[in-house]
Amino acid sequence: MSVISVVIPVYNDAEMLRRCLTALAAQSRPADELVVVDNGSTDDSAEVARQHGARIVVEPQRGIAAASAAGFDAAHGDLLVRLDADSVADPGWLQHIEQRFDADADLDAATATAQFNDTTRFVGWIGRVVYLGGYFRGMELMLGHPPLFGSNLALRATAWRVMRGTFHRYSATVHDDLDLSFQVQPGMVVLYDEGMRMQISGRPFDSAWLFAIRSWRGVATIGLNWSGWIHRRTSIVRAQRGGAVRAPLTRDSAALLP
Repeated sequence: MSVISVVIPVYNDAEMLRRCLTALAAQSRPADELVVVDNGSTDDSAEVARQHGARIVVEPQRGIAAASAAGFDAAHGDLLVRLDADSVADPGWLQHIEQRFDADADLDAATATAQFNDTTRFVGWIGRVVYLGGYFRGMELMLGHPPLFGSNLALRATAWRVMRGTFHRYSATVHDDLDLSFQVQPGMVVLYDEGMRMQISGRPFDSAWLFAIRSWRGVATIGLNWSGWIHRRTSIVRAQRGGAVRAPLTRDSAALLP
């Protein structure tokens, strides 16, 4: 049985954080620890975290990469689960994650996409199929394993301790989850698990400017990791052919979990 620490970076997002923590309080398998990383908020985010029994970690270095890393470093669990303040987890989310990791001692990380919960049906479809779908398909082809998604991921603390040394925590121009995906080492097991059900806000589509910034950060993250990518990609593919890295989890196989 795992000890689960949930890590949530936050910056001036009190109301969405309240909704996120309310959903976590309703989990069929409660978290053993809630770590909210306050990244310099000037609103009531820290007070909302206290009201829900979370431990607050203050990270003065602005940026979601710095905040995520601070949360992972501070967490006490052997299973580190990450989502964003605008994430709303399915009631069985943590239970499913625990079952998946307890059933597979070789599993290092698991991730999945999310549904947009506050957009029109059309925008939600574009977001899920084109935006997130393109991210998962495109980056898996590049990396040789499913990319991690910061709004819905879990990894063992032992894996984080290996990955943290090369994670670009103090770069303000990276996507933290994509950068973390680049730090997966040959032989690590990463699964895409559709049983990890999550809803998120559609705010990436609030303006073309915000969307452009997100896209530019993705390109910058690839560029920052480019030098070591080719060697690592070759090593991961060789390990995958040898059975060390699993194929992505399918919907049918996810349903087989107890």
